[in-house]
Amino acid sequence: MNTFDYFPDLSGQTFTFPVQNNRAHARLITPKQEFRAVTLCHRSFTDLGRSHSLFSLSTSGSHNSFLIFWNESDEEMEVHIMDQRSEFRGLDYKPNMWHSVCTTWDSATGLVQLWFNGMPTIRKYVPVTSAIPGTPVIILGQEQDAHGGGFDSKQAFVGMMSDVHMWDYVLSSCEIQSYVDKLNFTPGNVLNWKALEFKITDKVLVEPKSIFRNKYDKLPL
Repeated sequence: MNTFDYFPDLSGQTFTFPVQNNRAHARLITPKQEFRAVTLCHRSFTDLGRSHSLFSLSTSGSHNSFLIFWNESDEEMEVHIMDQRSEFRGLDYKPNMWHSVCTTWDSATGLVQLWFNGMPTIRKYVPVTSAIPGTPVIILGQEQDAHGGGFDSKQAFVGMMSDVHMWDYVLSSCEIQSYVDKLNFTPGNVLNWKALEFKITDKVLVEPKSIFRNKYDKLPL
């Protein structure tokens, strides 16, 4: 198993996860140690017909400190904050097309919300009103059932992922819409796709996003 270090501007690029196993993943690096609020935005493209992880942040105190997970059996997007789960239903999560997903959480209110392809969901309460503490391990491609590991191939992501940004505050609706429409927006101050430090393990590729463009893809590149 090989591990590679990268520090590039990934504008116009995508991570491609072409295999289903319990090894292939990208680990995203940040020096941030504590989160009192989070906005996470990303775009993904898959044909999976099963449950899978979209973003997994663990700490020593909780392997689901901040998890975005698609539950296929219940057809819902799950947001886990410190092992507390919120479910969002009625989302048109179609296969073989790009989807833009932004997730917000604020410890001051305990409120969680999704923005799916630019459309806001209702806001839901999770009983987490303190900071997410500790050194984070952030994984794309796998779901952590232990801090930095515990991967299960049946929950692995297979497809493409791009434009990952993370902030330590809640973005306004206008800022989220600017991200969705690929207008000028302030890049993430925790994770910035244009200046991303990451490590790839096993079979994950960095490829131009333009090679996946098709007539059904309405998101600008």
